[in-house]
Parts: sequence; C-alpha cells; structure tokens
Amino acid sequence: MSRELTRRLLQLYIGLALYGVSSAVLVRAGLGLEPWGVLHQGLAEKTGLTIGVVSIIVGAVVLLLWIPIRQRPGLGTVSNVVVIGVAMDGTLALVPDVHGLAGQIPLMLAGIVLNGAATGLYIAARFGPGPRDGLMTGLHRVTGRSIRLVRTAIEVAVVATGFALGGSLGAGTVVYALAIGPLAQFFLRVFAVPAPENGSTVVAGRMRDRAIIPR
Repeated sequence: MSRELTRRLLQLYIGLALYGVSSAVLVRAGLGLEPWGVLHQGLAEKTGLTIGVVSIIVGAVVLLLWIPIRQRPGLGTVSNVVVIGVAMDGTLALVPDVHGLAGQIPLMLAGIVLNGAATGLYIAARFGPGPRDGLMTGLHRVTGRSIRLVRTAIEVAVVATGFALGGSLGAGTVVYALAIGPLAQFFLRVFAVPAPENGSTVVAGRMRDRAIIPR
C-alpha cells in the first residue's frame, strides 16, 4: 500500500470518527445541534433508538435516494453511514451531560471546531462525498437548481422536521451554520492531499463556491 493511500485512509476514518465525536459533544453541550443532528435527535426521541443508530439508518435511507438520481457512492460514502453513528454512540456513552453555561458554551464551541477539523480530514481524503452531500449534488444536477438553493431547502426541511419531532434547536445550531463553512474551508487546506493526476491539492475553494456543509 502506498504512503499516499495509507494517509488518505487514515484521514478518512479518523475524520469520520472525529465527526461522530463532535456531534456527540454538541449533544452533551445541550445548546442546539447541527441541522441533521436535530433530525437524528428528534427521531431518536420518538423511536427510542440511540441517536447514533438513527444516524446510521437515516444515512442508509438517504443513500437509497441516490439510486433514482444516479449518484455513485465511494468508500467514503459507505463508511460515512456507519462510522459516524458508531463513534457518536460510543462518545455519548463516555461523556456525561454538562450543566451551566460556563461549561456548555466552551463545549459547544469545541464541538463545532472539532466538526470543522473532522470535515476537512475526511473530505480531503477524496473517497467520495457523504450520503447527504451526494443527495444535494445529485438534486442539483437533476433539477438544475443552484447548490445553494438545494442545500438551503434540504437544511430547512431537515431542521423543521427534527424540531417538530423534539430535536434540539438553539444557539449552537445558529453558530454551527455560521461557522462550519469557514472552518471546513480552513481545514480542507490544512489536510489537503496532493491529487495524483496533476499534483495539485484538493480544491478547497469548491466548497466555498457551492456553500457545502458536509455530512
């Protein structure tokens, strides 16, 4: 196995694991979750399943939606479905709830920064988009609507549904929405792996242009 492939695989799985950890940290902070986390938590409240298991199920369902829009999954896509949910449940089993803003706010901020770093790690590994990002890009291609419009429509629908089901919507959700783009942009540059075709690195600017918030 080449050194580059080893690095990419390590980035992929470390990034996905840290993404699950960061999502769990936001749950324990109790100040609001990222958009898909709101949906996962709401479904977990209604079904009695753990939020990590719900994340896996939702990811698998979203992946099935790729079929009619002819999206092709990669190793990173399938791994995304499983690893994030497992890491999330594992972290929630170890980390207790935090009470009081003096602890909640730093924990929330740490979770958001860690999420940005995790995003940069696994996307820069270049093993394919997560199921939710693939749905977005596929709908963009099929409908001809802008990435920004498609993304916004999906996020609004997800947050509204999750909140109606009892998911946690709060200051953390707003801070996440504002901060994750710049954070992911920064960490994509930090963790960029040279592409074999021309020696260039992953084009972090693509994320900015498309307003992509990974998952």
